[in-house]
This record gives sequence, C-alpha cells and structure tokens, in this order.
Amino acid sequence: MEAKTMARAMARQARIAPTKVRQVLTLIRGKGAEEALTILRFSPQKAARIVYKVLQSAVANAEHNYGMDMDKLYVLTAFADQGPVMKRFRPVSMGRAHPYVHRTSHVTVTVAER
Repeated sequence: MEAKTMARAMARQARIAPTKVRQVLTLIRGKGAEEALTILRFSPQKAARIVYKVLQSAVANAEHNYGMDMDKLYVLTAFADQGPVMKRFRPVSMGRAHPYVHRTSHVTVTVAER
C-alpha cells in the first residue's frame, strides 16, 4: 500500500478559542475542497473566515507543491489545538481585580486527492 500524498496548511496563534473553531471544522471534515470553501464562505462565524484562509492555503500548497488537481481534492483532516493563553486582569470595585484569559488556537487543515 502506497502512502497518500497530502498537503497541509496551518494558522498558528489565531485569536479565537479552539472550541469555537472546532464547531466550524466539523462542517467541512471529509467534504470536497470546493464544497468546503463554499460552506465556509457563507458561514457567519468568525472562525469560518480563519478556516477559509487555511483551507485556501492548503489547496494552493497541494496544487503548487505536489501538482494535485483541485477538483479531486477533499479535506482529509481538520483540527484545532489550544495555543498559548494570554492572561489579563480587569479592574472591579473596591480596588479588586478579576482575572480572565484570551485563548488562542492552532488550526490545521490537510487535503488529499480522492
């Protein structure tokens, strides 16, 4: 059995929580590249814009680096890992401070030919 040729693209430290990105990634996993791009283009979430760019980059990598045909490409894997967390404090009454965190994501999309 020969190894499947695949192309990958990543967006590192995207300023959005990974749980929000994972909701969008479930929409495109296993779908054709063209169909996945259409789904993302018309999704209202902020994460959809980030994933759209990553998928576009993965498709471009497949065409340029491996000579794959765009019509045969599909989303092989798509996942979001937790990136570094920015810890901040918000001032509240009586001289106190409440901590909160800004989460970031590492978004990875892999495409392959059918």
